[in-house]
Amino acid sequence: MWNNKVQNMNAGVTRVTMSFLALMLIGCQQGACYGTDTANHVTVADIVTTEFFNAILDEGDDDADCPGKDFYSRQAFLHALNSYKQFGRSGSVDDSKREIAAAFAHFTHETQHFCYIEETEGESKDYCDESNSDQYPCAADKEYYGRGPIQLKWNYNYGAAGESIGFDGLKAPETVGSDPVVSFKTALWYWTENVSPVMEQGFGETIRAMKGEVECDGGNPDAVQARVDYYTQYCSQLGVAPGDNLTC
Repeated sequence: MWNNKVQNMNAGVTRVTMSFLALMLIGCQQGACYGTDTANHVTVADIVTTEFFNAILDEGDDDADCPGKDFYSRQAFLHALNSYKQFGRSGSVDDSKREIAAAFAHFTHETQHFCYIEETEGESKDYCDESNSDQYPCAADKEYYGRGPIQLKWNYNYGAAGESIGFDGLKAPETVGSDPVVSFKTALWYWTENVSPVMEQGFGETIRAMKGEVECDGGNPDAVQARVDYYTQYCSQLGVAPGDNLTC
């Protein structure tokens, strides 16, 4: 597509301009491109304030069954954010707020207000996909059930996240449940790779990107509505309209 456009340009186009267009193309091919804008000047820490983060924690169960209260923290999130500076910084300021609200809506739902670190009864479930065993072989006696803010699952996700972040996701998946910074990094990695690219299509598409038919298309309408409720609540707190296409 770009080649056609370049071929139709007049002879007065400079090499600098053509080089710039080529760099734009390479960037989009090598990573997620949320719209066509470059990173904006939003400071995510100014949006994810202490009050915003702690309000989510405070809604969790206040008992021994809530280990996440001593695990998840705004400090760990911001530390992890240093490795994902594009998160929440695409498009306009309102776009940034919507993306942050969307991510935290999913984090809240997946962990029940940052209460759970690991999937309930996860050890009883098989998340070893043998079709990906050549690239991401399942290690003996290791389990790839949900862990962290986004409840990372499956050997191929642990393997790919580990390669990107810098830990052995296949041989030490438990790191996601023991190191809060790594835990948030896996959430931001998954979001950047799989969810952020569909933000422009509305919050409903972020649910589809994460859960597919398990929740969308009538799979679990209650879960979908719960995610939407968190999202609209956080959008309201951040002073931004939630946009259209909220469900899937």
